[in-house]
Amino acid sequence: MRFALILCLALLVDSIAGDPKSFPHPVILIGKAITFFQAQLFTDTHSFIRGLALCVITLTVTALGAGFLLYVSGCHVIVQVYLLYSAVAWRDLKDETAPVFFSLMHNDLTNARKYLSLVVGRDTETLNASEITRAVIETIAENSIDGVMSVIFFAAAGYAIDSSYGAGVCVWLFKAASTLDSMVGYESFHEFGRPSARLDDVLNFIPARIGGVVITLAGRKGFGVFMRDRKKHKSPNSAHGESAFAGVLGVRLGGGAYYGGKYESRPFLNESGRDPEISDIVRAWRLLDVSCGIFAALVILLTCTI
Repeated sequence: MRFALILCLALLVDSIAGDPKSFPHPVILIGKAITFFQAQLFTDTHSFIRGLALCVITLTVTALGAGFLLYVSGCHVIVQVYLLYSAVAWRDLKDETAPVFFSLMHNDLTNARKYLSLVVGRDTETLNASEITRAVIETIAENSIDGVMSVIFFAAAGYAIDSSYGAGVCVWLFKAASTLDSMVGYESFHEFGRPSARLDDVLNFIPARIGGVVITLAGRKGFGVFMRDRKKHKSPNSAHGESAFAGVLGVRLGGGAYYGGKYESRPFLNESGRDPEISDIVRAWRLLDVSCGIFAALVILLTCTI
């Protein structure tokens, strides 16, 4: 019951306050640590081993930091709630995509592209309204898993390991791995970033598959699209959430896009679906809320029965 209380309070605070803005976010601190260690380790030789060392050092520092905070507070419930609340990105997903939505509603493509560029990796300068909408829904879909469901999953897994320290430490180990992937896991880092990318893939493997099923349950359709298209991505996990959203919303997602001026061809998800419309962003927000709510409820039910 203690974990259920902590998780519910964390999600409640997130729904009200969103990401903490008045003081440094833990992800920013982890990012600064990664930047520092990367500067010491990155060379053209033995890149994979050095990249692996970056992972080990970053995860160790993160675990020590979260553990120390819990230790000095006596594992106080407020600190445990804070560690979970600051890790989950449920409200933040809507806050970051809302400016794009409202710009589209006012036919302001210039600002829509500008705001979109803050949350996606693709080039946005020439995107039309439908392409912008597609990118927004894909962002919500993918991050519904690694930004919300995976966090809840690792909080529960950590609590099962140790009811005092486990949830907070495991959640921030996962967030550190996600930050490593976003900072050095992409292809321009080659072998140096490979350990970070593979670590993120491994950690999201189970939550992505459970999450995809939960999304289709929340929408009460789309399971066939999910099962057919969930592997249509170079990442082993990314298409699970996106294909589930595509199936539930009845829209076509995926397809090629420009990244750093280079076109990357990618398969469509739910290719027979219609092009997304601006109103589908609101439907995606609702699906995010329902599916993540169901996922949290299932995790709470499971932890209360074991």
